[in-house]
Amino acid sequence: LAIAFVSCPAADADAIARALVEARVAACVNIVPQLRSVYRWQDAVETADEALLLIKHPAAGFEALRTEVLRIHPYELPEIIAVPLSQGHAPYLAWILDSCR
Repeated sequence: LAIAFVSCPAADADAIARALVEARVAACVNIVPQLRSVYRWQDAVETADEALLLIKHPAAGFEALRTEVLRIHPYELPEIIAVPLSQGHAPYLAWILDSCR
């Protein structure tokens, strides 16, 4: 299992989250509604107000999740980062797997 982090415009967060759950590539997506990102893009330092999606998914399904995010995300180069889950409440972890079948 893993958690993926995807930042996006706040106006797109609900639609992206719903699409990922409906496609069964994610069991649950938490939306952190407001954050400010500072980053380098095309050799300039930029800032953006965004939302952060915390996406719970099977680690083996990362490529399917990535493909779906790339299909619906408005950015040219979206952040899609996954970190493995090593521990958790066993029934919840089982629910993640079951929800993505």
